[in-house]
Amino acid sequence: MKLLDRLPSLKGKEKDEIVDLLLHEEYGYFPNIDISIDVTLESKNERFCAGKAVQEKLAFHCKSELGEHTFPVSFIYPSNQKASPAFTYISFYSEHRPTEEIIDNGYAIISMIYKDVSSDDGDFTNGIAGLLYKNGERGDTDCGKLGIWAWAASRLLDYALTRDEIDPERVSVIGHSRLGKTALLAGMLDERFCCAFSNNSGCSGAAIARETGGETVEAICRVFPFWFCKNYYKYANNEETMPFDQHFLLAANYPHLVYAASALEDEWAYPENEYLGCVAASEFYTARGRKGFISDDEHPELRKRYNDGDIGYHLRPGRHYLSREDWQRYIEFLSNK
Repeated sequence: MKLLDRLPSLKGKEKDEIVDLLLHEEYGYFPNIDISIDVTLESKNERFCAGKAVQEKLAFHCKSELGEHTFPVSFIYPSNQKASPAFTYISFYSEHRPTEEIIDNGYAIISMIYKDVSSDDGDFTNGIAGLLYKNGERGDTDCGKLGIWAWAASRLLDYALTRDEIDPERVSVIGHSRLGKTALLAGMLDERFCCAFSNNSGCSGAAIARETGGETVEAICRVFPFWFCKNYYKYANNEETMPFDQHFLLAANYPHLVYAASALEDEWAYPENEYLGCVAASEFYTARGRKGFISDDEHPELRKRYNDGDIGYHLRPGRHYLSREDWQRYIEFLSNK
């Protein structure tokens, strides 16, 4: 763990300071523009999952001075149950496996497909991006697509909090890969979430950027520059000059719970540094009277449950994927809190 001694320190820093640093240097600020939202029910299936759940298909109608955009949202909750805990899921696909298992454990799930919010490319004229940036042009500290998707996740939370079927104190946000980065960003910016779950988020997510054997800042900014603010590009092949590292993002999810998960064969996300991100973030939680990350292991052990603290982690076999086993570990973590 010698790398930990060379990381920028969290000691003496306040959350507002960390958030401002990460937004200014990596993720960007969401533009100060008013967006109104009207939610309509498109359809309702009260016999979903063999009658164990209700499925509602919603439409989120968004409007700003620059235009309008509508994106679909799926809301699934256990039948005949009030105040269910819920996952706000930033998803790649419309099918949310294992939905039935999530319902059987008493959880609801409200989800969106990220590309329905704004395309996953450098076009800032479509979707919600088109409501923010005139002619698709943004400044050096304006947010990229991660910030836009994170904003949308909070709008799903807004809606969930209006429903009697949902426990307002137990709504988490979850995402995989680039959407795992998004979940951590949403959790940092919105303290109403009770936990942010980051699945295989890797570089610019849970993984320490310094001394990585996986994806680098240079690689991610070269292929996906539109995810971040333009200020981040200066750290390509220059990670040692960053006044932060990704443990800052995990720490800034305080005061709620935060959880990072890795897959053994996911070398690009680099599990070792995802684990170290949790270790390094722990001091921020413990300095404020919380349990932080509890582990005496120098390296993560396969399938060991690191869930005794307020920062959780697991390493499972397999590749880059949001698996049934991951979902089970997340539900287990929440159920013990």
